Amino acid sequence: ELHQLLEWNNTAVDYPKDKCIHELFEAQVELTPDAIAVTFETGEQTEESLTYQAFNAKANQVAHYLMAQGVKTDSLVGLCAERSLEMVIGILGIIKAGGAYVPLDPSYPADRLAYMLQDSGATIVLTQSHLRQVCDSAQQIVTLDEFDTFSQYPMDNIEKASIELQPHNLAYVIYTSGSTGQPKGVESTHQGLMNRLEWMHSEYQLRAEDCVLQKTPYSFDVSVWEFFWPLAYGAKLVVAKPEGHKDPAYLTSVIKRQAVSILHFVPSMLSNMLAAESWSDLTSVRYVFCSGEALPKALVNEFMRVKPASTKLFNLYGPTEASIDVTHWRCEEDTLNFVPIGRPISNTQMYVLDQQLKPTPIGVAGELYIGGDGLARGYLNQPELTKERFIPNPYSDDPSARLYKTGDLVRWMPNTESLAGSLEFIGRIDHQVKIRGFRIELGEIEARLEQYSELKECVVIAKGEGDTKQLVAFYVAHA
Repeated sequence: ELHQLLEWNNTAVDYPKDKCIHELFEAQVELTPDAIAVTFETGEQTEESLTYQAFNAKANQVAHYLMAQGVKTDSLVGLCAERSLEMVIGILGIIKAGGAYVPLDPSYPADRLAYMLQDSGATIVLTQSHLRQVCDSAQQIVTLDEFDTFSQYPMDNIEKASIELQPHNLAYVIYTSGSTGQPKGVESTHQGLMNRLEWMHSEYQLRAEDCVLQKTPYSFDVSVWEFFWPLAYGAKLVVAKPEGHKDPAYLTSVIKRQAVSILHFVPSMLSNMLAAESWSDLTSVRYVFCSGEALPKALVNEFMRVKPASTKLFNLYGPTEASIDVTHWRCEEDTLNFVPIGRPISNTQMYVLDQQLKPTPIGVAGELYIGGDGLARGYLNQPELTKERFIPNPYSDDPSARLYKTGDLVRWMPNTESLAGSLEFIGRIDHQVKIRGFRIELGEIEARLEQYSELKECVVIAKGEGDTKQLVAFYVAHA
């Protein structure tokens, strides 16, 4: 069996390990300068668009401005914006300057944003003029929509070598729920993202006429591939209006109007879409990707029943700590009563281990540990937690190789032709749940509730399934 497991983990594939993610975009600008790179759906059937060349020029001006303010490799720069052209320009501008962007979602509570700002050490926050007050504790607030700020700066690309930017440098830091009562920042590198995008591109072959819908909140890492996959390989990125990701009627109209061919749903939102809108005439859609929570078999069956013949559905799985997704599965009409999370992506290894870090037999549940090029650097300012979750890889000859301890219970599927090397997700080992794609540490909620002086003890649980899943708190009050 050990030989079998090694074979399943033989995922080595060449990709440009010396490149940073924005270099793929800059190469595309040279190839198709006049093609539309990004369209923002402002609502009411109006839109704003930028060509590859114009978009690149604006992002370069932001990058030159940030460099003049002292941003360099691994500098963390806050981005507090609603979905818009400015958001995408800001993301690319930060990365081109050598920095890493930190999403500061304006819909988050003020104290959470203040904590993320303080913990990240980001001295500059890029924002929009109507959101200036949201991150008012920042040392320097820069509004992306008041373009005079950047107009005097050069529009040309910045050579990577001139700012000593390497693939091991950070591209983004996304905060996820933490068990101590505070969120934790995951440090994600160019290399991890490059490997993830190169795998996705070779697996699904994006075409110039494809249109990718960006609708995932940017504080959730699915948004990263939504932004960069089309921009890196010459397709069109369509950015949904703020809050548009919650509105099935709006999403349906955008898919039709823009001929969207690729989009992502957390399963609970896909369920809402199927309940509210007709899918049979959304014939432009080639690929629907699901991730963020367990994909129910009943939902797959329903989707298969109503989808256009040419639309394919895929189930992806992965934690933020391993660059978005680490396994993939094509959903088909089969006799399984569950949906596997599938096989590892390129340059990624899956280990199903017991408490002694020994592999469990095929079909026996164990904790999933992930190895490979997608692993994050660790948790920002949390060396102890990093050491606890990112451990030396005992199955690698490389002394620097690590494994990420996911806390997820999985098992290898039976060794049959169609299932060999695929994983089944069983659930969380710890106290964490996923609701509508967001990872929530129940301990974080409990810790917050127990800050109320009237409450003595709290227990928080998740009740319900899919889009009816919600948190319920039980408490003991002081006598």
